[in-house]
Amino acid sequence: MPEYKIPESVLVVIYTPALDVLLLERADKAGFWQSVTGSKDTPDEALMATAIREVAEETGIDATQHTLRDWHLSNVYDIYPVWRHRYAPGVTRNTEHVFGLCVSPDVAVRLAPREHLQYQWLPWREAADRCFSASNAEAILQLPELIEWMRTHADLTS
Repeated sequence: MPEYKIPESVLVVIYTPALDVLLLERADKAGFWQSVTGSKDTPDEALMATAIREVAEETGIDATQHTLRDWHLSNVYDIYPVWRHRYAPGVTRNTEHVFGLCVSPDVAVRLAPREHLQYQWLPWREAADRCFSASNAEAILQLPELIEWMRTHADLTS
């Protein structure tokens, strides 16, 4: 029996305190730039664990050594037809949970060559413009507002 992807995933926006955002170019779709994304490995895998694992797999960054936060945002979207074969027959929609990871500007990035061709750091507005995914772009556009909210509500986000 083939193993299908679980239609529940994470989107992790990796950014610096100066709001530069890390974007990755997909190896299976050159020209498609995105933040870290990935599906749960098992139905009971915690979303935070999925985010930590995907960041490590795709960038080599240990998210436990930085500030990783669940933004408590989720998007439900149609799975692009080019990637639907990865899911069980009849599955056409995915629920994506958004996280933010603040890292120092000198953090080392080590790409998974089977997943990504190259990476770049861009100011947040430029990064949003470069993303092929509307939900990814929207998450990046919310970055300054979310950061400000977290600063003013630090006692709630700890």
